[in-house]
Formats: sequence, C-alpha cells, structure tokens
Amino acid sequence: MTTVSARLIRPRMHPWVVFCGRRAVRLVVSLSLVVTASFAMIRLIPGDPVRAALGVDAPPDLVAAKRHELGLDQSLLRQYWDHLPHLARGDLGVSLVSGEPVADLVGARLPATLLLAVLAFVCVLLVALPGGLLAAVWTRGGRRPRTELAFTATTSVLAGVPDFVLATGLTAGLSVALPLFPVASDLGPRSWVLPVLALALAPTVVLLRIVRVETLRVLAADYVRSAQAKRLSGVRLHLCHVAPNALTASLTYAGNLLPALIAGTVLVEKVFAWPGIGSAMAQSVATQDYAVVEASVLVLGSSVLVVNFLVDLALALLDPRSVIRKT
Repeated sequence: MTTVSARLIRPRMHPWVVFCGRRAVRLVVSLSLVVTASFAMIRLIPGDPVRAALGVDAPPDLVAAKRHELGLDQSLLRQYWDHLPHLARGDLGVSLVSGEPVADLVGARLPATLLLAVLAFVCVLLVALPGGLLAAVWTRGGRRPRTELAFTATTSVLAGVPDFVLATGLTAGLSVALPLFPVASDLGPRSWVLPVLALALAPTVVLLRIVRVETLRVLAADYVRSAQAKRLSGVRLHLCHVAPNALTASLTYAGNLLPALIAGTVLVEKVFAWPGIGSAMAQSVATQDYAVVEASVLVLGSSVLVVNFLVDLALALLDPRSVIRKT
C-alpha cells in the first residue's frame, strides 16, 4: 500500500527532462569509451615511441630516462589512471616528435577540419534535398523509366566509391592532367573544391536516393491526392504539402551526416595534405606520437558525439510526430 501511494504522489518528470537526461548519460558513457579507446589503441601497436622520437642511435640510458619521464615504464593500467587527471584539467600533453603542446596543435588544426566538414555538409544539403524532390516528381508513377534507370545506376555506382579513391582520381584528373585546382594544402577557396567534392559526393548521392524514395511515398498519400483535387498549383503543392512531410524522415540521415563527415576527413586530408587534425593523426600514428593520436581521436570522437546529441534534440523538435514536441 505504501509503495502504491508513493507512486501516486511522486511527481512525474517532464518528458523533455527524461529525454535530455538519457541522451546526456549516453553522451557521457560514449565519451568515456572514446577516452579509453584513444588511450589503448595507439599503445597496442608494436614499437617504441621514445626510440622512434630520439632516433635509433640514441643511447639506451637516454631512452630509459625519457621513458621514465613519460611514465611509459609503468603498467598500462597505471598509465591510464595517471592520464585521466591530466585530461580532466585539459592537459593533452606534449608531442614526442615536435615538443609542441598538443593543445596548441589541436587548436591550430581543428578549424581546417571543421571547414571541410561544414562545407561538405552544406553542399550535400543544397544538392540532395531539392535534387531528390525533383527526381521523385520527374519519375513518379513509372514516368520516364530511362531517366529513373540512369538515376538509380549512377547513384549506386557513386555511392560505393571510397573517399580516398575518389580523392586520388580527382587529384589526377583535375590537378595533374588538367591543372584547374591546387594539388594540395590550403591555398584559398580554389583549394577547397577537390577535398570538399571528395568528401561530399558519396553522402550526396545516398541522401538523393533517400529523399526521392520518401518523396515518392508522400506523393502516393491520400492527402496529396486531396490537395491535387483542389487544383493547387504545382509549386504550392510540392513546397507546402509534399516537401515538409518528405524531408522529415530524410533529416534523420542528414542530421547524422555532419558527424560522419567530421570523422571522414582523415583520409581526405591525408590525400590532399590538408592541414587538419586528420592528417596530423595519420602522421602521428606512423611515428607513434601517443599524445597527438590520443588528442586527435578524442577531439574527433567528441565532436561526433556532441553533434549527434544536438541532432537528437533537433529531430525531437522538428518531428511533428514526436511525443516530446506535443508535450
């Protein structure tokens, strides 16, 4: 009886509080997994980072002293527990190779990575959302089967091309054979074209297909037929009745694109020698520069998780079927 009474008088938490609380807990757990993975991943690679940094001719006593200074002579678990307090204070350590504070390196390179990811994200949305809508209107009801076949075949092929293969092909075709764009590095807006194109092409064609399928589903709905019976203009019909309902499901995929693009910059930056975090991480893995690799993985992983968290909140607000929004 007491238990039942306690349940009756206990105030019910607002759905937004529950939703945000669950997402926040998931974010914290995911961040802890990223921290642990970034710490363990590089240390499981065979090799001696101190020897790689000091050179093969470095005296053994100097190597041993450096290992002791960095705590690398301790057990892996002990190194992990010593690493956490430094991380909590925002201390990302010092690069073994350059001696530069890792926080400064990350601060200098993160904007370049975000520039690529954001530009690619904007390009994907500007092409895929209206393009998928137009493709559905153009081919609905079995119309223009050749156009539909060409659209499906082309997008299927382009969606399967890896980023680094596409980046290499673009470099060979548009920078070497036809010197239209710079080969590498950040030399201004012209040098942004190829890495953004390599990063955005596959997500664009995937989102194109999703938007088209969702639009075809909406076009077959009863309320669209009712709107057509009222003799609404084509522009008003598609923009006011079809597009909002078709894009709701597509936004779920689109919202997850930015985190995927941030993570996908690693290979593209390597091909184009882009001065971002991805290229720094690729170089540091080869030299086993622990601090740089850990910080790079942590920053990229945290960016992906935080953006995913914000996307969940945005979708809960935008989806008209969301119980949280109705509340």
